[in-house]
This record gives sequence, C-alpha cells and structure tokens, in this order.
Amino acid sequence: MEESVRFEREGHIGLITLNRPDELNALNYDTLERLGSLIEQVRLDAKEIRVVIVKAEGRAFSAGADLKERRTLTEQQVRRNVRKIRDVFTALERLPQPTIAMINGFAFGGGFELALACDFRYAVADAKMGLTEVSLGIIPGAGGTQRLSRLVGPSKAKELILTARRIQAQEAYHIGFVNAVAKDTEELRELAIGLANEILANAPLAVYQAKSAIDRGSSVDLQTGLDIETMCYEVIIPTTDRLEALEAFREKRKPVFKGE
Repeated sequence: MEESVRFEREGHIGLITLNRPDELNALNYDTLERLGSLIEQVRLDAKEIRVVIVKAEGRAFSAGADLKERRTLTEQQVRRNVRKIRDVFTALERLPQPTIAMINGFAFGGGFELALACDFRYAVADAKMGLTEVSLGIIPGAGGTQRLSRLVGPSKAKELILTARRIQAQEAYHIGFVNAVAKDTEELRELAIGLANEILANAPLAVYQAKSAIDRGSSVDLQTGLDIETMCYEVIIPTTDRLEALEAFREKRKPVFKGE
C-alpha cells in the first residue's frame, strides 16, 4: 500500500508529494500525521536538505480536509483534526529551509492553506483555488484567515473568504498569492526547480537566517525588526561559509558553501 505522502531527495532539494490522487489529495488524519513526521525529518536534516518543494500527484494539489472522514468524526475528533492540520502547517511554515508549493490543480480549503504555509507558490494556468470553508458551515482553521490577510491585505482576504470564491491562477497571481503562473505541469516543475537552484547557489545558513529575519520581523514594529535582523546577522558572523565567500572573492572564483 502506497504512503499518502512520499518523500524524495534530488541533491539538496527535498520533495514532499501528496499521494492520494483518487481522493484529490484530501487531507485525512493519517495523511496529516505522515506529513507532520516528514516535515520534522526535513527540519532535522537542514544541512543536507536546503530547499523543500511541496507538490502532489494527480489533477489536484489538495481539495482540503477529507470530508468523507469528517462526516464520521465526533465533535472532539473534529477539534483534534483541526488542531493537527494547524500545527502541521505551522511546522511547515517554520522550517528554516525555503519552501515552494507547486499547485498543479485544485487547491481548496486546507489545500489552499497548505500552499499559504509555504514561502513561494507557483500554479498552472488552469488551477482553481480558494478558501471555501464558509460554504460548508465552517471557517478556515489551518491559518487561512491569518496568513491570507497578511499576504494580500485584510479587505481582499475578507472578500475571498466570506464569499467562498474560487479563483483562477491568473487572478491568484494578480492579487499576490502566487509568484508566477505556468502554462503546464512541465513548466511548473521547471519554475520550482529553477527557483530552488537559484537559492541553492547561496550560503545555506545565510539563506536560513535571512528567511528567519523576514518571517520574525514581518509582524513587529520597525525597530524590533531591525533588532531581529541584527541577531540573525550575528549568527552568520562566525560561520565558515562567510569566510569562504570572502576567500572566493579574493581568488575570483565561485564559493563552495558547506552549510557550516
């Protein structure tokens, strides 16, 4: 029996693949458990896995929560599932490594929130997406109300969430949800791998600290943000990679970064 989430490595790139194509990669509890375990594995291997791509098999990125499972749950189990999906997505968001979502098709509800928890998002032109929870009598519970409003602004987030509107990839690009739109899945992969390789050309510890400074500073006042930036810079000063970059500059060659 195939696992609901697969993990592979291509060099320093880690690929997390949702693998329930017949269920449109709906997120049941077992899938969330597996996803959470893989995210923790990736976090602990940050020296070797330096960029993470989240993708999916089939014609959907993820249709969101598994409603077939949800119908069988008690209220307490529903609370458990909501807490689990929120915690797993938060763990993804807090990975030191940059994360890229490849949206190959439908991304509704929890699927949309999964993409929101990534640093970058690319989508195929025919992808449809949205936070559709209010049409099901609930609200986004895996960070959607918070992350979307921070990304596109409160007014636009309210428009999309309160109407349960489904949008096309081009509109998602226009409002700033996706970084770029690909014509097909082949180009989608090229965009994601291309961005990953651009990031991999740089010092991994510097990349991690730059990401941390941006994330931690985005919801505080400017002075606090500058203090965070200073703390992140301090982490980099004693690294071997910083000295290697200076030596490579002197020798007019490309630096060889080791994440040390």
